[in-house]
Amino acid sequence: MKILKNFTPKILVFGDLMLDHYLWGSCERISPEAPVQVVDVAKETTLLGGAGNVINNLVTLGAKVSVGSVIGDDENGKELLNMLRRIDVDTSNIFTLKNRKTSKKSRIIASSQQVLRYDKESKEQILDEEADKILNSVNSTICTYDAVVLSDYGKGVLSGYFCQKLIELCKKNSIKVFVDPKGSNYSKYKGAYLLTPNKKEAMLATGVDIKDKESLKKALLKLKDICDLDISMITLSEDGIATYDNELKLFPTVAKEVFDVTGAGDTVIASIAFAFSANRSISEAAGFANLAAGVVVGKIGSATVTLDEIEEYEAALHKSTSDAHIKSFEEIKIVVERYRKNGKKVVFTNGCFDILHVGHVKYLQEAKSFGDILIVGLNSDASVSRLKGPTRPVNIAQDRAYLLAALEAVDFVVPFEDDTPYELIKMIQPDTLVKGGDYKGKDVVGTEFANELKLVDFVEGKSTTKTIKKIQGE
Repeated sequence: MKILKNFTPKILVFGDLMLDHYLWGSCERISPEAPVQVVDVAKETTLLGGAGNVINNLVTLGAKVSVGSVIGDDENGKELLNMLRRIDVDTSNIFTLKNRKTSKKSRIIASSQQVLRYDKESKEQILDEEADKILNSVNSTICTYDAVVLSDYGKGVLSGYFCQKLIELCKKNSIKVFVDPKGSNYSKYKGAYLLTPNKKEAMLATGVDIKDKESLKKALLKLKDICDLDISMITLSEDGIATYDNELKLFPTVAKEVFDVTGAGDTVIASIAFAFSANRSISEAAGFANLAAGVVVGKIGSATVTLDEIEEYEAALHKSTSDAHIKSFEEIKIVVERYRKNGKKVVFTNGCFDILHVGHVKYLQEAKSFGDILIVGLNSDASVSRLKGPTRPVNIAQDRAYLLAALEAVDFVVPFEDDTPYELIKMIQPDTLVKGGDYKGKDVVGTEFANELKLVDFVEGKSTTKTIKKIQGE
């Protein structure tokens, strides 16, 4: 799935903002004062929570985000505003109320186990006049946004009055509204474009016991009717996403490993809104959201996702086209840095790979066995001609790169113009540099930038030169 990387949608988010506060430590004794654990706190972290996690995901995907909400006139509120501004989020539509507490959820973690959580927050519904302040502040600029997201955490910001007035305003300006709902009363979301309830939430809102495709379709149709939706959607955790437009469609999950589902719903609503802003269809948006969720559930804690991570994840699932695996020097540098941060071992080799044959494939398969990521440097057409003669290459660089990128063993292909890949190796600094067995006893370009050199014997009797001679009848 290709979402435009140079596309920067403007998305307006409304919802319940909060701080997720963590106290990390260890426990080695019980208190003498009461039968409770004594946690020796070693680290303290604070993250954006609630609608803030949706905002974080939109920012990391590449959107320009504004947010509308109410918070308390307190230290937690000031900290929340500063955190939003640090990630370049427009906070001009956030209002402070003296009688309100900014939501802060504190968790005490001992040896990776949550032992206690305590909350400080206000949960009362905002007054209509407070809702009008937010609505009036966005009235003149609403037409400049590509999408509006409602992230409802049931803390009172998204009142029925506010939601209906906002949806009415968006409809007048032909702007789609995407909702991550809360509670059982979905009538307040009536007129939105799309909702993203999970299975449990959808069952609560519709009263339908979802246990098979028929009951799933019934729930989707009921949601569509209750909220007058353009498209109905239900997220199904490990079973993926179900939608109903003119028919029921199921999009299976693509998660490889699940470590933590915290915040997966936030990622789904963010990626759905982002994809629709890029004029993608519901099928494309659902597939994109599945991939995004597959990335974040492989991380610990409320997590975000980037377009590069989604692209790499899609490639790892062998669902991407060969084009996605062909990189420029600038692109591969970013890719390598990201893989290194995740502890992956990078392998590099290079060649002309003019007429792809079994010898090439076996060579590349063995090269990949030395690490996690195999990058292949590919000689340009001019470079091949200088090395092999004026009649070469037989296949142009674009075709050679595409065929190499289609191989399961190859993760990325990087074309280069020089006769040697010296500059490319210098930039990548591979863990392992791989060359053919014919380099035994010879100097190999770029070895000073690699941790180790591996020489792989070619398959006897297999070469591009011999293939060409056979075709020519020699």
